[in-house]
Amino acid sequence: MKTDQTNARKSSIERYSSAYTLSDMEIFIFPELFYALVLANIMSPEIWKWRDDPWFAKIENKSFTYRINRVKQYIMDHFVFNLDLDTWGLTTKERELERFSKMMDMEILRQSNALFGYEGDKYYFDIDIRRHFGLDKYTDNIIPYWKTETVEAMSAFRHKEGYTTGAGECVSLSALYAAAMFIVGRIPLEKIFLIATPLHSQSFITEGDGILTNNRRIVTKTMWYNGTELSEKARRAIANEKITIVSHLSGYIHFMYPQATIDRQEYNRLETSLRAFLTTEFTFELFINFLRTKSEFWDCFQYRHQRHNKECYIDLHTIFSYEHSSKNKFAGENRKLLFEEADARDFAASPKEGKIIINDFEDFLNQNPQLSFDEKKEYFICHIMSERCSRMRTMFEEMRNFIRTEPCLPPEDKEFKSFPPLQICTSQSRREILSLIHEMSSQNEFAEMAQYAFRSMTDIPWDPFVKAAIERNPVCVEGLKGKSLEDIHATLSAMPDDSIYSDDDRMAMPDEVWNFGRGDGAEKTFVMAACLYAATPTATFTIQIDNGNAVFETNGKPYPFTTAKNLKVHLTM
Repeated sequence: MKTDQTNARKSSIERYSSAYTLSDMEIFIFPELFYALVLANIMSPEIWKWRDDPWFAKIENKSFTYRINRVKQYIMDHFVFNLDLDTWGLTTKERELERFSKMMDMEILRQSNALFGYEGDKYYFDIDIRRHFGLDKYTDNIIPYWKTETVEAMSAFRHKEGYTTGAGECVSLSALYAAAMFIVGRIPLEKIFLIATPLHSQSFITEGDGILTNNRRIVTKTMWYNGTELSEKARRAIANEKITIVSHLSGYIHFMYPQATIDRQEYNRLETSLRAFLTTEFTFELFINFLRTKSEFWDCFQYRHQRHNKECYIDLHTIFSYEHSSKNKFAGENRKLLFEEADARDFAASPKEGKIIINDFEDFLNQNPQLSFDEKKEYFICHIMSERCSRMRTMFEEMRNFIRTEPCLPPEDKEFKSFPPLQICTSQSRREILSLIHEMSSQNEFAEMAQYAFRSMTDIPWDPFVKAAIERNPVCVEGLKGKSLEDIHATLSAMPDDSIYSDDDRMAMPDEVWNFGRGDGAEKTFVMAACLYAATPTATFTIQIDNGNAVFETNGKPYPFTTAKNLKVHLTM
């Protein structure tokens, strides 16, 4: 019994402290943190300021398509994708396993985490995932923290060397999209689902045919099937990976855990909407879009064209090369204009032997839309396929997967156990939402964890913040390695005293202070604490914050800073 109680306490402190560092690993173990980050962004004043930007003038009166594209463009203009190893530092497999060994099954972890053995997306393993992410220069046990950023930390990247805008990784961007679509786009949270796979995170909006966010961009159903490089990247996660977490205002479902808190009807609604988004009809335009992504089949096809009232022929490879530099598309209504751009020397007077004339299949597809995929496939193979192009059966099997992606969602064989819902709607003010989340924090686990992710230190205990600050901020420790406490104090004192969190009771983590080269004096004391703890884990120290002063003290020597935070704290470690 004593061991069980000890494990429960350890799990509790790890859970609460993880809301400050929000690494991908932590969100996997504690899936309630995924939506807590969305709520923390909604609680923040930062995205609410976007409403005052002229870019969003009168947006509330516009169509859904206008609103979502306006938000998308704003995010693209103000944020870039970032997934380097330097921003949030490195940890080890052994350290993470020790933290979570009582909370997970190692075999399940191997099935779901790319850095512990998961190989769901063949693309990354063909290119060697460790080399792709820059980990090949380290031993195999070194892995990145890959922490998820709040909107404040994302925006603060503009202060970091090499950046002129904000930045964030995929989980950060999916959470940012969810909050921005709600606050600025006035899209109800009930329509927004967060979807996490082992290598990626996206948001799906169940409006119309559906909208999928993909890092900074959005993907409509039409875009999903257009055969461009962007759509292929967007497809990669859902087409090749299992979905580990689905998170929604009503709760979450995780493939690993036997209980789910998401409302079952909402989960079924997502499943229906997502499957419809991932399925389309086999038309000629879709056929060409598919071929656009499969260069290995291009040399099987040629197109018969009327040029100056004479039949001539052009390779599909040549057609796509012209498409690449043209606004006109072969399968679109501007096909004629595309061929007007082509050089006469690219047309042959006679068909090339062994190549399929694609016109015949186009005519058949246009005249027989009611036929099934298999019926269209069999007609092609029996009546049109060239004997010399033996890859057609393989092509059609890949085509089948192109027009219908089967999402590997968490199974429904769970015990669905919901908590009292958060009644958040687009007509509420930020202040009303803050009040509601605070009131519901004892009944709703998203609201509870949002308090920690939001970091309003007047409302929550300090122990989890301290644990996260001194144990999981390796970048400032590495940057200040070898310096005396006096030198560290001098370095921090020379930094601007501006916190990236404008509220007077919210606190940045030490690595946020270090990365962005600024911080309130209260935040700087925890940078010193992290450095001391890394060098001497058994050392004792005190931190006192009160009345404009923030003092870090160890061995009887004080290191003072000034603070604008409205906090009164006395901590002894």
